[in-house]
Amino acid sequence: MSYDENNIFAKILRGEIPCDKVYEDDYVLSFRDISPQAPVHILVIPKGAYVSIADFSAKGSEEEIAGFWRAVSKIASENDLVDAGFRTIANTGLNGGQEVPHFHIHLLGGRAIGPMVSKAA
Repeated sequence: MSYDENNIFAKILRGEIPCDKVYEDDYVLSFRDISPQAPVHILVIPKGAYVSIADFSAKGSEEEIAGFWRAVSKIASENDLVDAGFRTIANTGLNGGQEVPHFHIHLLGGRAIGPMVSKAA
């Protein structure tokens, strides 16, 4: 899958669409999900044009990858999620439920999140 420069996260990164920003540095932009699935539901996206976690891992620089995951930890800490616990989810591809073709993680917390996945076939 090739990167779509017109996906919603690319537009947010370019400032064409507003977001409820939580954190930004040289490597990431994070913002609150518009349809939260938990009391705290933050999206963290790299600033580079990566379709998925596999694409990011294969093509991202060591600096980008380290910067991304350090930012995830910092965001979790700054939003008081570390002590009680939180979940990170990176949906990848059609079967993984990825809706936006720009690598991103969902950072969920603020309550017990529940089962890992549905047991439906």
